[in-house]
Amino acid sequence: MRIALCNEVVRDLPFARQCELAASLGYDGMEVAPFTLDPESPHRLPASQRGAFRRAAEDAGLPIVSLHWLLVAPAGLSICAADPALLARTREVMRGLIGLAAELGATVMVHGSPQQRLVRDADDAARAEETMGLAGEWARAEGVTYCLEPLDAGQTSWARTVAEAAEIVRRVNSPGLTTMLDVSAAGNGESEPIAALLDRWLPTGVIGHIHFNDRNRRGPGQGEDRFAPTLAALRRHGYDGWCAVEPFDYRPDGPGAAARAIGYLRGIEETLA
Repeated sequence: MRIALCNEVVRDLPFARQCELAASLGYDGMEVAPFTLDPESPHRLPASQRGAFRRAAEDAGLPIVSLHWLLVAPAGLSICAADPALLARTREVMRGLIGLAAELGATVMVHGSPQQRLVRDADDAARAEETMGLAGEWARAEGVTYCLEPLDAGQTSWARTVAEAAEIVRRVNSPGLTTMLDVSAAGNGESEPIAALLDRWLPTGVIGHIHFNDRNRRGPGQGEDRFAPTLAALRRHGYDGWCAVEPFDYRPDGPGAAARAIGYLRGIEETLA
C-alpha cells in the first residue's frame, strides 16, 4: 500500500527535512498543503521554487503525490461566493494550484477547505458545482485528478458524505473530477462503518484517494477507530491509489505522530499479508 505523509504534520521543519524524515520513517510519498510552501499566494509560487520543492522530495527518494488544504491561502476565498469578483478570484487560485500540482509532480488534489464551501442556498450550491466542474476540466488538462472531499456536518454544509459528494460528481460530469474518503470525517458523519463504505463505493470507481486519521483527529492508532478492517477492504478491492496520513492533533508532536501512524499501519499490513 502506498502511504504518503501530509506535510503540515511536520511543517516546522524545512521542506527538504520534512521529506527526509518521511522517507526515513517508511512513507512512500508526500501530500503537500500549499500554504506551507507560501502562506500568502502559493498559486503564484515562482517556477524556481516549484522546481526546488520537487527536487527536494525526489532527492529524499519519495515524490510529491498530492495536494490538499487547497484554499487556506490566500485568505477569504469561496467556491460559492455571490460576489462575481470573489468567485473569479477563487477560481483563479484553484486553476493556479492545479498548475502548481502538475509542476510538483502530484497527480491528485484533495478539495476539502470546509470554510470556503459554506453553501447556504440553491444558488450557492449551483455556483459550487460549477466551480467543481471547472476544476475537473482544468485538472484533466494537467493530468491531475481533482477529488471533492466529503467532510462531516460539523465542518461544513456541502458534500458532507460520500453519497452526497458522489452525486455532485455525477451531476457535474466533468473529466478529472471524482471524490475520496477521509476516515475521520466519515467516522463522524456517516452511518456505515468505513469498511462498509469502501465495499459500497470502491467498485463504482469514484474513490480517488484516502485519508487515514482517527475520528478524534489524531493519527491512526491513537484513538478508538480500528484500521485493520479499512486496510482489509482496500486490499479486497485491489485499491491501488494513494493513502495519506492526515492527523490534526499531533501527539506527542508532529514527528512523533508521523512515526506512530506509519508504524501502526505497516504493522496491520504485515498481519494482512
